[in-house]
Amino acid sequence: MARPGFIRCLAAVIYDLFLVVALWFVATALILPFNAGQAFNSRQLFYPVYLLIVSFLFHGWFWTHGGQTLGQKAWKIKVLTFDYKPINWLQALLRFSAAIVSWSVFGLGFLWMLVDKDKQTWHDYLSKTKLFVTE
Repeated sequence: MARPGFIRCLAAVIYDLFLVVALWFVATALILPFNAGQAFNSRQLFYPVYLLIVSFLFHGWFWTHGGQTLGQKAWKIKVLTFDYKPINWLQALLRFSAAIVSWSVFGLGFLWMLVDKDKQTWHDYLSKTKLFVTE
């Protein structure tokens, strides 16, 4: 199976980012009544943790049910194990957590695919998964 290039992967990430932000709006609307209708403030640790969980559930569900988020589907990218099998929830959690680390160091973990001979990111290596083109 062919491996997707940097631009294709970046496009899928941006597509999914728009979807996740929209999901955050809905998720916020669902819990806002429990905060007396007031905006969340920086002293409330629950809110960012909640949004992180919502983000993981979005990615994890799509990755474990078909191997593609909506952005990945649009750009014909699929995440699978090294032996071309669907990933499980533990791998999804490892991939999601490692992706946060990859992006938090100025995207170096994602940019790594530009110099890696197998076009893998840090989160690919850490979760033992790979991205493939589905065309």
